[in-house]
Amino acid sequence: MSDTATATAIQAEPLVVRETNGGIHTLTINRPKQYNALSGAVLAELQTALESIAADAAVRVVVIAGAGPAFCAGHDLKEMRANPKREFYDALFAQCSRFMTTIARLPQPVIARVHGIATAAGCQLVAACDLAVASDNAKFATSGINVGLFCSTPAVALSRNVSRKRALEMLFTGEFIDAPTAKDWGLVNRVVPLDRLDDEIGHLASSIIAKSPVAVATGKRMFYPQLEAGLDEAYRQAADAMACNMMADDAGEGIDAFIARRPAVWKGR
Repeated sequence: MSDTATATAIQAEPLVVRETNGGIHTLTINRPKQYNALSGAVLAELQTALESIAADAAVRVVVIAGAGPAFCAGHDLKEMRANPKREFYDALFAQCSRFMTTIARLPQPVIARVHGIATAAGCQLVAACDLAVASDNAKFATSGINVGLFCSTPAVALSRNVSRKRALEMLFTGEFIDAPTAKDWGLVNRVVPLDRLDDEIGHLASSIIAKSPVAVATGKRMFYPQLEAGLDEAYRQAADAMACNMMADDAGEGIDAFIARRPAVWKGR
């Protein structure tokens, strides 16, 4: 193959690979040579994918993964240095923040499939996902401080997963923590050997898919806003969500099935 043909083939590779399997939609960041750094183009493709998934009732769980040896090395530093303008940085970080908040607002649960390194905005992505399963070789860091850049936007998601002092330790030092430590600190849910990573995610996703889609979407829609509310307001929001949930056909079916000791047949409404 000629150099021109090779370059064309490389350019033709999608930045995000999409695959659906039994209600699980996987988004794989496909920049393995760049450790799946989040360029503006990658963020745009991820945003478009999530917006289309949000309206797709056939998708019950979303998995975000990285191709090659790493999950995600954060923002594309070469791209950032090639565009040293405040307007570019404002737009980039707004774009990234929009993507991270879209994960929280998506009706479907989002699972991070983490292997290798997850650094800076890559660690932010792990923290922004609803759930995270890591291989035992995964490592996590908010490493911007090592290049003179405090990981301010990653701090938002990180500090909503781990305690303040642990978050600040990561943010001030930029040092890596291993997968067992990440699990102990609350950054990931489960840690398994690399060769079991997909099976473990499959088990977790299948457990979610077996539940009522109405209940899952209702719960996710309630969960994040109540975290930011005061106690009284949090209970008001939760009570409203539960009352609405009780009016759904799935709630009636689930309770009737429980009383009758039979499997529920979810109607999705």
